[in-house]
Amino acid sequence: SSGINAEYGGISADAKHTSDMDFSKITGNVNPEAPEHSTRIRVGRSIDGFGLSPGITKEQRVGVEKLFSSASKKFEGELAGTYYPLTGMEESVRQQLVDDHFLFV
Repeated sequence: SSGINAEYGGISADAKHTSDMDFSKITGNVNPEAPEHSTRIRVGRSIDGFGLSPGITKEQRVGVEKLFSSASKKFEGELAGTYYPLTGMEESVRQQLVDDHFLFV
């Protein structure tokens, strides 16, 4: 069957997904001189032991945050930085992140 992907996006029904995480193959409007100030990590898959985001409990969300907070402390080099939880943050820190355009309200 052709399916909606074939009809709308021109993707054949027998196409196979491949994953290539080699950043050196990125071309286009990437400016190597542009400074990198922050990174946003979006979790779109499940973490072992936790369900997908919309269907988990508050306790599970707290568990995911604790797991990520602990893991992020082990980041080294370019990935190292400060993790700012959205709850329990001091107002002065929150306002500075907003002023610096790292946190949006």
